[in-house]
Amino acid sequence: MNRFHYALAAVVAGVCLTAAVPKAQAQVSIDIGAEPGCPYGYYDYEPYACAPYGYYGPEWFVGGVFIGAGPWFHGPAGFRGHIDSRFDVRRGYNGPIPNRGDRPSNRLDHIDNFRGSEMHDGHGNIGGHEGGHEGGHEGGGRR
Repeated sequence: MNRFHYALAAVVAGVCLTAAVPKAQAQVSIDIGAEPGCPYGYYDYEPYACAPYGYYGPEWFVGGVFIGAGPWFHGPAGFRGHIDSRFDVRRGYNGPIPNRGDRPSNRLDHIDNFRGSEMHDGHGNIGGHEGGHEGGHEGGGRR
């Protein structure tokens, strides 16, 4: 019987140790922070500074709300929208830039004299394609 007790104690100890070991579950989480609260949207590249009125065309706004860009893009799959590169700080724009938290003072569903010079997808790719090649709509006008 002594051997039986030792064997039983070993089994009970093994079960207890196995049950006490936590299972590792892999989960990757990247905190990108809150979406920038800009009145006319924000550039689709880091540091995601506020874009001026006229950078994004009206298709980037639904009910006056920006559909997002970069990691916060929440527009439809396959989306491509006009931007006016004259208002891009990387291309020499040095005019007024709104601050985060400012309220829009212009209509966003109809932008007077909007002149889209490029098409972008919601993730910063020119032309709406992976790899970002030049293409899309050239010229201007309203949508």
